[in-house]
Amino acid sequence: MPPRIAAVLFAFGILGLFALDRQSKGRASKALWIPVVWLWIAGSRNVGQWLQLQSPMDQDARYLEGNPVDRAVLGTLMLLGVIVLLTRRRRVGAVLRANATVLLFFVYCAISSLWSDYPDVAFKRWFRALGDVVMVLVILTDTDWLSALKRVTARVAFLLFPLSVLLIRYYPDLGRGYNIAGSAMYWTGVTTDKNGLGMICLVFGLGAVCRFTETYQRREGADQVRPLIAQGILVMITLWLLWESNSMTSISCFALACGLMLAIGRWPLTRKPAVSSFLAAFAVGVSAFVLFGGAGGVLQAIGRNPTLTGRTEVWDILLPFAQSPMFGSGYESFWLGDRLKKIGELTSIGIQEAHNGYLEIYLNLGWTGLTLLALIIAMGYRKVVLAVRQDPATGKLMLAYFVLALIYNFTEAAFKMTSPVWIFFLVAVMAVPRVAASESPAMLGVDPAGYFAKSKP
Repeated sequence: MPPRIAAVLFAFGILGLFALDRQSKGRASKALWIPVVWLWIAGSRNVGQWLQLQSPMDQDARYLEGNPVDRAVLGTLMLLGVIVLLTRRRRVGAVLRANATVLLFFVYCAISSLWSDYPDVAFKRWFRALGDVVMVLVILTDTDWLSALKRVTARVAFLLFPLSVLLIRYYPDLGRGYNIAGSAMYWTGVTTDKNGLGMICLVFGLGAVCRFTETYQRREGADQVRPLIAQGILVMITLWLLWESNSMTSISCFALACGLMLAIGRWPLTRKPAVSSFLAAFAVGVSAFVLFGGAGGVLQAIGRNPTLTGRTEVWDILLPFAQSPMFGSGYESFWLGDRLKKIGELTSIGIQEAHNGYLEIYLNLGWTGLTLLALIIAMGYRKVVLAVRQDPATGKLMLAYFVLALIYNFTEAAFKMTSPVWIFFLVAVMAVPRVAASESPAMLGVDPAGYFAKSKP
């Protein structure tokens, strides 16, 4: 089939998915399109890359300064998001009061730009990272935030998944890539590498599985058939892309997160705090043991590289370059300047991330940053477990996103700006569960009036 005809057919198919998923009851806020567009960009490529607009400066300078087109687009989205939040001041205040640790982390990130070798670059990257928080707040301050979250994930997937298939099959110059040696081809789809493709399948595919199972359980009525078909198509595309991308990190995280989510949704026993905590800890613990336990023996037994495709060797190289164990190199500043060139000479593979989210935080923000991240994880986990007990429809998805972020960052650096894994981790830890009568609102910093009512499935 000629590529142009395929593009037209895929365009109609994408419109068909949007039409099938359209719900007759309840109108979604138009403001949700702001985080949808943000996630379209975060989950694929920058606007400048899509339009192939390159600045006349050299590559190193572009890496430091960024693209003015991208700044204009993302800045506009942030401005629109802030305008929306100004109309929801009370709800925004309730969420922020319940997430002091997240605010403290971002304040420290801003301060850390002062000791960066490139403070102006670090501050601009921090400002861009605030856009993730703005988009999360736009979702969480919606009247029915859980439904809003599911609609956002569906809208993003309706575009990125079919478009990835189109590029892979009919536009290989855009949808496929090669390793540095040019000896192996891999699929990238709308992203720039196979791990990026696996990540969007993991994050947005999880939302599709959640919507599909819930719609199937209440499939009575003709109005449930159309969404069931749309979400079923997304699930099938997700599984196909995950398998073909061969991103083992994403495949394993997807399997574990789906299993955890489906178990909580099906069996009431798993909603008890002790049981859900055990399941989450078991998933994280097993993943850590398989990846790091027994000196790689488990990985060898299942036919995988015991060095995690060279990651352990890279970690050994990176640690001596840590600028300050306590405070790091400054926000998003480790991979800049001469340090990047020296690391490139030692690794010979042109890396620009640590392939471990916790190590990446350490290199950029030091032990202080890791401590603040640990506080976010601890406080967020407490809220997620409470949500599992009080409102399984909310808690199961939040726990799934929470656990997958912890596991995914074992082998990929995803605690960083505009990463879909980071954005949905923030959603999970910042969402305030419905407070039961037996709980004190002050314990969670929730507005006594009760901001988050019980979400509808």
